[in-house]
Parts: sequence; structure tokens; C-alpha cells
Amino acid sequence: MTLLVDPLFEPTADRILGGRVEITQPRVGHRAGHDAVLLAAAVPAVPGDRILDLGAGVGAAAFCVATRVPQCFLTLVEIDPALAALAEQNAAANGFGNRSRVIVMDALARGAPREKAGLLVGEIDRVITNPPFHDAPRHRASPGAAKRLAHSGGDEVLAGFLRTAVAVLRPGGTVTLIHRADRPEALLAALKGRFGGITIRPIHPKPEAPAARLIITGTKGSRAPVAILPGLVLQDRYGQPTAEAEAILREGRGL
Repeated sequence: MTLLVDPLFEPTADRILGGRVEITQPRVGHRAGHDAVLLAAAVPAVPGDRILDLGAGVGAAAFCVATRVPQCFLTLVEIDPALAALAEQNAAANGFGNRSRVIVMDALARGAPREKAGLLVGEIDRVITNPPFHDAPRHRASPGAAKRLAHSGGDEVLAGFLRTAVAVLRPGGTVTLIHRADRPEALLAALKGRFGGITIRPIHPKPEAPAARLIITGTKGSRAPVAILPGLVLQDRYGQPTAEAEAILREGRGL
């Protein structure tokens, strides 16, 4: 795969998960951060699982999962060819090249185009996704095309990501996503009829602050009720990382 040259795409080499994962990513635009690591920590994966990252970017979340869970097999779907090329590079740099594949594809693709790209019905154990979650009419769009593509998406985009997830998951497989915390009703509406046994974990920037993110896991075919889990607080009142957040973000512990 050839990396396209873009004057705004100058890559940087970074390390996340306490230095355990090395990623090359664009200097400008959407950059991997806490959301990717928190998403990866929440995935209920076990060794040998087949994991699909929808809208994978440069692969940060997928490679954090693979670092915590040995012998899992990764499929990364990314619409941007330049980011997909970096994801392939990052897979090799982290030692996952022989058990990962990167597919350049729109995560919203249906039916025959999706299967032609290599995503077959019922073949995946775990789907992870950090879908575009800024509703364009409510948020000023980024001037950078790549960042705008990564961040902008309304309810239809969220529903499309989940439609793809439920199609490729095996019965009993799970989807885990991270999303804004200000519209839980839209999240539950998108999950309804597709997933059950839904768990919701709020992520709070500081004690007593409203949640900024929600991490949600749903199970295909489950009829279990929704459960709200204890929240995770990232920083104490003095702005220092909490012990639980440090264990997840730097030491690689699962949620």
C-alpha cells in the first residue's frame, strides 16, 4: 500500500499505553489519545478472538487490545487510504503484522461490497469502534478534511457502524464503542434491535464532573437488560491521574 504525500499529513512517531504500543500518525488532524486506550481496555476479548476495528484510523485501539490479549486476530477497516497505510506500518512495528489485515473500505458499506472487501457475515467475535460522533449541525466542522472525516457524523452514521457490526459478528459476539456522553438516548436507540445485554460505563474527567464519554458494550442476540457500571474518574481534584486511570492508560489493565 502506497502512502499518499500530503503537506498536512506529516507523521509523528508516538508511544501510548505506557510505551507498550508504538504508532505513527499524522501530526495534524485526528490523533490517537485516551479514547483509543480506554476503548481497548473495555473490550471483553480472550486469546484467539477475531477482532474488528471499524474506522480504525492508524490502529491505536486495535493494537492496544492485541497488546493486552495475546493471540487475537485483527481486522482493521479504514476509509482513508493514507491512514490505512500507517495502520499497516504500525501493525508491523508492534509485531502484529502476521495476525492483522487492513481493509480500505467505508465502514457503512453493505452487502456485496462489504463481503467483496473480505468482511463475511458472522465471522467476528468482537467489534470495536470509535465512530465519528460530532453532529455537523451542532458542531463547527474541522478545517482539515481528514479530521473532519474522522469526527463528523450524526445518528445515521452511528446506526450504519452498528449495522455493519451486527452483520459481521457471530451470535453472542460483542460490540464495544466509545462516544460522547451528552446523548445517551441516541446511543440506545441505535443499539436497540441489534444488541442486548448493554453495559454503560461513564468516563469522568474529574470527581463530581459530568461524564465526558460513555463506553458501551452490547451482545448480539442477548435479551439481558441495560446495566450502568461504576464510572471511571481520570484525574483527582488536583489534576493528577487517578490510580485506576494510570493502571488502564499506562499499565495496560482492562476495564
